[in-house]
Amino acid sequence: MTALPASVDETAKLLAAQGYIADRELATTVHLALAMNRPLFLEGEPGTGKTEIAKVLAAGLNRRLVRLQCYDGMDLSAAAYEWDHARQLMAIRLSEAAGRTDRTELSNDIYTREFLKARPLLSAIDPDLPPAVLLIDELDRADEPFEAFLLELLADFQITVPELGTVKAKVMPVVVLTSNRTREVHDAIRRRCLYHWVAYPDAARERAILAAKAPGVPDKLAGQVVAFVQKLRGEELFKLPGVAETIDWAQALTYLNKSELTSGDVDETLGVLLKYQDDIAKVKGAEAARLVVEASM
Repeated sequence: MTALPASVDETAKLLAAQGYIADRELATTVHLALAMNRPLFLEGEPGTGKTEIAKVLAAGLNRRLVRLQCYDGMDLSAAAYEWDHARQLMAIRLSEAAGRTDRTELSNDIYTREFLKARPLLSAIDPDLPPAVLLIDELDRADEPFEAFLLELLADFQITVPELGTVKAKVMPVVVLTSNRTREVHDAIRRRCLYHWVAYPDAARERAILAAKAPGVPDKLAGQVVAFVQKLRGEELFKLPGVAETIDWAQALTYLNKSELTSGDVDETLGVLLKYQDDIAKVKGAEAARLVVEASM
């Protein structure tokens, strides 16, 4: 396990070493979350790199990444733990076959860690496992009552299992929560975290990200792609392209042996950049030609 960075500059270098180009404000918030052992709550539009922060922290700190992908209807058994009822039943039958009938004794035997299935939340704080980076991804997709399950974990890095007791981390995990803000996350969660809004990068930072993630893209094409996407984000679209789409598009154009951007190239490859037909129809043609001209200036 790598030691935590001692300063904001070291945090920025740790992120950059894994290909994540962070601005000063984000690097500062990440550093404080690590130094203060506080969960990091990241909100922003899809595709701005929120999830990637947890991945690069796990790689940079040499910790295992434990990911909980949230979804509608998720409950405690999917997120934290559940008992292995089939094995418990088998253990009871074997005990009864051996002549053991004391129900209290049987209950004590089957409610042990041996029969407990650890899901992501419990796995992240398991004292018998290596330290982790816990990613609770897209919390806004989960039902609001699920947030109550997280309060004990975020405050004390522990989970209470009624039949077993409290499981507490030996080494505090790094916790990253993300939200695309499809709904508001409760204040009780926010109070336990350090917060940062992850915005789309400006042109200079997006150009640096593209250079780090797709170094094979020709310089002129990379500059035009970034300029085009920056202008496109000012349009009224259903889904604006994220940084991942910028990288994919630049790589796709490179695979097609393009060295500079033309309106024809845009029309032919818009499906890499935009993910909804209405958006593609709105940009394709004259609008794409106009944006290409502006991106080339």
